[in-house]
Amino acid sequence: MENLAEKICNLKYDFLDAYKGNSHTTEVLPKPSSSELLIKDEYLSLLHDFLENNPIYSNQISQKFSETEYIIFEGDLNNYWIDSLKHDSSYAPFYPTWLLSAFCLAFQTQKFGYEQIIDIGSGDGRIAYCGKILGLDSISIEIDENLVELQNKISVETGVNFNPICSDATIYDFNKISGKSSIFIIGGVPEIGEVLAESVIKNALKTNQLSNSAFVLTGSHSHRKFSRDTTHFGWGPLINKLELSIISTHSLPTYWTMDQKFETPYVFVKKG
Repeated sequence: MENLAEKICNLKYDFLDAYKGNSHTTEVLPKPSSSELLIKDEYLSLLHDFLENNPIYSNQISQKFSETEYIIFEGDLNNYWIDSLKHDSSYAPFYPTWLLSAFCLAFQTQKFGYEQIIDIGSGDGRIAYCGKILGLDSISIEIDENLVELQNKISVETGVNFNPICSDATIYDFNKISGKSSIFIIGGVPEIGEVLAESVIKNALKTNQLSNSAFVLTGSHSHRKFSRDTTHFGWGPLINKLELSIISTHSLPTYWTMDQKFETPYVFVKKG
């Protein structure tokens, strides 16, 4: 995992040095058969399928840098981002992690031995999609109906069913979810995602078949001036309140850190 995460972080900086376009919504993937990231060809091809069938992306550029051939996908998040703002302020607007970062999170979930990935605030469904192509059971819960429609389109076009569900995760009945060994990946950085994260974790832990689940919290290196607690990348208060233990932390590129010299930390936690 660390080797893959490090390679993805290095790719971000190589890409930023090489890219001469002006799109604010970009993804970059090695062409299939590339050994640069040590990702199997079958998975790389399916990652390409996700972006090629995602209406967010409208242009592709083939470019070689760092001795490797890449495809750069350019697009526009604005319509989906603006539409996602209509929901309660407790929920983060749509602003996704990098697709390669999503794959890395799903890969780590598999390496930890979990059988099911439950993506909360899933946006366009990329993390659940990555879990599914790796052989995990996937559930993708998103409150915005337009984003769920987008997910359904991607699912149909790619033939990868990652189970999109349109629902408010704070009130969703987790008894509907199978009792397989599960990990919840929860969108939203601490200052805008606390209500969502606390509600989901509490509800999961009191659901018998999910009480041994793990959770992934999206941390932050930057905090508001008067933030009360910045420990554990902003999640310290919630981790202490719910008596969670940290399993591991991995930093990966996201859309909101593309112009920064740091990445987004993902904190894996579990009860006890």
